[in-house]
Amino acid sequence: MSDPAITVYRLQACPFCERVIRALNDLGVPYRSRFVEARHSRRDVVKRLTGARTVPALVDESTGVTMSESANIVRYLETTYGDGGREPERVTARAETEGAAE
Repeated sequence: MSDPAITVYRLQACPFCERVIRALNDLGVPYRSRFVEARHSRRDVVKRLTGARTVPALVDESTGVTMSESANIVRYLETTYGDGGREPERVTARAETEGAAE
């Protein structure tokens, strides 16, 4: 199985980061976690991606979306992967079926 298309840049015990992780888990969307430096001034990887050093930050390679701010990320996830968008179970099942047929 390939790597998840979504990467979340986060801090441990960050309530805003946990809000995004909870949304991903509730929607059944696979993701990668990347923990970043606790010191704001050292979050250069996040700044290169989003233009800011704030977390959480999300990169969705399947749609080309890169964003920050937990409320915006949760709204994006619900729209893209929730009832208003693709259903994660169908996407996962299709990928497994295609892989099994090869």
